[in-house]
Amino acid sequence: MNEARCGTLCSRCEYREKMNCPGCAYLAGDPFWGPCDIKNCCEKKGCEHCGQCGNFPCQPLIDYAYMEVHGDQGRRLWQCLARNREQEANP
Repeated sequence: MNEARCGTLCSRCEYREKMNCPGCAYLAGDPFWGPCDIKNCCEKKGCEHCGQCGNFPCQPLIDYAYMEVHGDQGRRLWQCLARNREQEANP
């Protein structure tokens, strides 16, 4: 299952097939909607996803997770934590 840097479950994203989006973790450049500060920050720090960052959860990620239009009421934050636990259990 492809996952976004921010913790979004790409498999549940309505734009995945519509925009032929493989997920931002699999893109060398910008996602189809344009530059993403969350993706760029995560990659700059060498993190696979935001949950690996020592500053998790940062305010920009929290704002993104709860934004009215594309937010998911914080589910992506929990997904980052779940990915950390899975990676720790299966190094």
